[in-house]
This record gives sequence, structure tokens and C-alpha cells, in this order.
Amino acid sequence: MTKSSKRPLAVFDLDNTLADTTHRQRFLEAKPRDWDAFFAAAPADPPLSEGVALARASAEECEIVYLTGRPERCWRDTLDWLAAQGLPDGRVFMRRDADRRPARHTKLEILRRLARDREVRVLVDDDELVCADAERAGFRVVRARWAERSAALADAQEREGRT
Repeated sequence: MTKSSKRPLAVFDLDNTLADTTHRQRFLEAKPRDWDAFFAAAPADPPLSEGVALARASAEECEIVYLTGRPERCWRDTLDWLAAQGLPDGRVFMRRDADRRPARHTKLEILRRLARDREVRVLVDDDELVCADAERAGFRVVRARWAERSAALADAQEREGRT
């Protein structure tokens, strides 16, 4: 077992936890929603200082894991964005491109899988439904309430399983 594999995990969401999606939420307000444009604009997301500071502080005691509802096709853009922000290295778990389950289901499934082998010290996420389900499952949660929430984004997370 390596030193890092003994460390507990701190699990961070991306959108509206570490990345400010305000500038691209407009793509979700029209019908039909323009998902390609929404995800194409992600590399321009400004970082959210509260979330970034918490990730950096958590890295002192924990291994960082990124858990996002973004589809796998956004893999390279996501890795480049994390590196550009100087965020700690960590594994990235993303939604399969065709997976349309609500984020609260996909994320809880991955959290449980991670917890089989390691202590999950904390989940940091902005989605209230994800946070509530994770707490009910026994995980410690920090609600990322430092970004402005969009009703269109919340609906998309729950009903369309897109982020």
C-alpha cells in the first residue's frame, strides 16, 4: 500500500463547487437546451475561490478525488481546467456519455464504491439532492453554497441527468 492510498478521500464536485458556470447557464434556459454549447464553454469557467481553497486545504490531509456529472467526452477539457487552476492532482470520475440518471444516483453509486476500500472523509457538492442522499447514506457533506444556483441547472441535474 502506498502512502497516498492510506489517506482518506476528500471528494469534490466541479460545476458550481470549484467552477463557476454562471456564464454558460444561459445555454440551459432555452428549449431545447444546448448541451453541446454548455459543455464546450466549460474551459472558460472562472474558479470559485472558496471551493479551490477548500480543495487545497483538504489535500494536506486527504487524497483529492473529483466527482462530476459532466459526461466523459469532457475529459480532456476537465483535466486541463483543473491543472490550469493549480488544483491538487486527483482521480476524476465522470458520467458515461449515455448515462442520464440523476446526479444523486450516479454520484452516490461512486461514493459507495470508493468507500469500500477507503475512508471518504467528506463530499463537497452544490447539489442539494446529492448532498441529502449522501448524508442519508452516512457520508459527511459540505454544501457548496458559494455559487449562484440556476433553476435550469438544478432541473437538468435531476430530470435530464446531464451534469
